[in-house]
Amino acid sequence: MKNGKHEPNQHTPPDSDSPSSESRRSFFKATSAAILTAPAILTSRKTKAQAVTPPTSPPTTPWLEDLPQAIEPLQQTDLLADPERTPQVAANTIRGECGRNDHQRWDEFFASPQLQANEADLYELRAKANNNYIFHPDYGPQLAWNYVGIAGNGAPYFNPVFHARYGQPVIVRLYNELPSNHTGFGTPEISMHLHNLHAPSESDGFPGDYFSKFKVGPTMLSPGDFKDYFYPNIYAGFDEFPKGPDNPVGGDMREALGTLWYHDHTLDFTAANAARGMAGFYLLYDELDSGDENDPNPAALRLPSHPYDYPLAFQDKLFDANGAQFFDQLDPIGTSGDKITVNGKIEPVLHVEPRKYRLRLLNAGPRQFYEFYLVNSADVAQPFTYIANDGNLLPAPLLNRTRVLLDVAERGDIIVDFAKFAFGTDLYFVNRITPTSDPGIRVLKIMIDIPLSGPDNSQVPAVLRPIRRPSAEEIAAAPVRRWDFVRRNGLWTVNNKLVNVNSASAHIAKGNFEIWELNNPSAGVRHPIHIHFEEGHILQRFNSGIPVAVPVHERGRKDVFSLGGNQSARIFMRFRDFSGKYVMHCHNMIHEDHGMMVRWDIVD
Repeated sequence: MKNGKHEPNQHTPPDSDSPSSESRRSFFKATSAAILTAPAILTSRKTKAQAVTPPTSPPTTPWLEDLPQAIEPLQQTDLLADPERTPQVAANTIRGECGRNDHQRWDEFFASPQLQANEADLYELRAKANNNYIFHPDYGPQLAWNYVGIAGNGAPYFNPVFHARYGQPVIVRLYNELPSNHTGFGTPEISMHLHNLHAPSESDGFPGDYFSKFKVGPTMLSPGDFKDYFYPNIYAGFDEFPKGPDNPVGGDMREALGTLWYHDHTLDFTAANAARGMAGFYLLYDELDSGDENDPNPAALRLPSHPYDYPLAFQDKLFDANGAQFFDQLDPIGTSGDKITVNGKIEPVLHVEPRKYRLRLLNAGPRQFYEFYLVNSADVAQPFTYIANDGNLLPAPLLNRTRVLLDVAERGDIIVDFAKFAFGTDLYFVNRITPTSDPGIRVLKIMIDIPLSGPDNSQVPAVLRPIRRPSAEEIAAAPVRRWDFVRRNGLWTVNNKLVNVNSASAHIAKGNFEIWELNNPSAGVRHPIHIHFEEGHILQRFNSGIPVAVPVHERGRKDVFSLGGNQSARIFMRFRDFSGKYVMHCHNMIHEDHGMMVRWDIVD
């Protein structure tokens, strides 16, 4: 790559028009012999591939490290202290910001082109390398990449958790401080995607919008030290349901999200950069899901709240004989980890009080599918209540559930009442999608051994969040668009094409709605399909063309649609409020990086 521009490709499949994936294709051209003889490790945009054999991770002693008892919210940063770097509508390239597009609809939220005091919550993140990260005490210190903020005590806060509210805009200033001379897997250019906030495209973390001080993606204008992301925190449907005295946030409250997460989305390197450790939670509250179990507002659900609202991110990882993380970027099948980290730790322990907890489960990738059960010491599954899928509260809680299925990027919020167990009980989260499915692999130990600190005033109401389903008339009137997710010529394609971030495969007028048919015609391959920006409703699922029932936990709004082999789904989608470029892709990050992604645009 030169000056952030993509060079011509001579190895594109005959009917593909995808000139934008420079790094992947140039590496295939340069390392074709290595690809034919053995798997290869792809390091960065500047380095060459090296043939390797995937290792088996060394054994680890379980339950040596404790997770924190509470996950604290990220502290705000005063981005107005330097008047020359005040957040503003246009990119502040003179003072080091990368050349992004202007923030959309800025004047509808703020009084002037430059942000004024108390108009938004302000945060700062720095993408940094950490050479002393410990995944497990049996493995030595090693390199990880993290988003770093500031904790309440002033200490560095790695991959922090945001606590945000609808109606209160957020500005996040992201500095890229990754080393430009990096070797090993991953690339030091970044593009942060907040999955799946209703945000303008210039702040979506578009894959071609990657940046560093020295390089820039094909859909960015110039390099820089930092980028300001604008998250308006409005409900979808802002134009259809305008802001007013009876609707102070603006948009449709039925469209609210709760459990979101952010991760790197750099073109061709999403899997590698996420595997390096760049992912965190963004929790979004409103009047209904208020984050306060003692909320006196009669409209509030009063679900378990901080510190009993606890996010858990699961990632599959692989380590070599020395305990160093291994990842093969070039292999289109991908590296499958045999260790599962929980919030970045292998086989940790969570100590809890005997009361209700809200556990927000996230499959943070890059590749594996999970089937989680909560079991006792005898491996007997224990019931819990399922309240949200993909960040969306369900219309009603699902009681007495015993498993949570999570494809890559899917989320599942559950309520576990630990008061139902004897004090001192040990429980485990186990993954039963394994070569020997029963009893599964224990990945997290939960010890009910903290005395109750006060009354548990939380509840799980019989009704959660109302849902707006498409009408029969809307379904009948909706145009239908088909997308096929197929492996072709050894690469992963959408409608027989590799990703082209410079060209949209669909142009949709703002305010329109459509039915998208997502199709996986291949046997034995699973594709978790993620659509940026908007959630959809599953109208129908099919196995080998035969209609099947939509699982009850998928009958709310979703942004990830898991398609097993020979499966398809019809999704009703609305496209609202902002224009610009977005993507849809397989969230098996290896498939995504090897071409299974498509750009689509909302046009005014």
